[in-house]
Amino acid sequence: MRLCTGLVLCCLVLGVSSDGWYSFFKEAVQGTGDMWRAYSDMREANYKNADKYFHARGNYDAARRGPGGAWAARVISDARERIQEFMGHGAEDSRADQFANEWGRSGKDPNHFRPAGLPSKY
Repeated sequence: MRLCTGLVLCCLVLGVSSDGWYSFFKEAVQGTGDMWRAYSDMREANYKNADKYFHARGNYDAARRGPGGAWAARVISDARERIQEFMGHGAEDSRADQFANEWGRSGKDPNHFRPAGLPSKY
């Protein structure tokens, strides 16, 4: 429910035209899928010091979808970091994660955070 409400409000604030509603929503859904894929790959890889790479990659892929994807990436990333802070994870790690998130969303190469030896599958 929060996601739908957020989508509607964001569209209203951004002044998305009637043609843009569908596009924005489609981008947001696809961006959410990109974020989920990066998370799943991170869990599967289980590779030391790779989390920043997967943060940047998920945000990068989602933001490339368009404004809806970038919005979804920002909402998901911010929510994830807030939950981790609430659960007692360090603020320093959260700041580093958010830096990687912003890096990816801004269109910069996520491979900047890629650790040596991470399989090419990822």
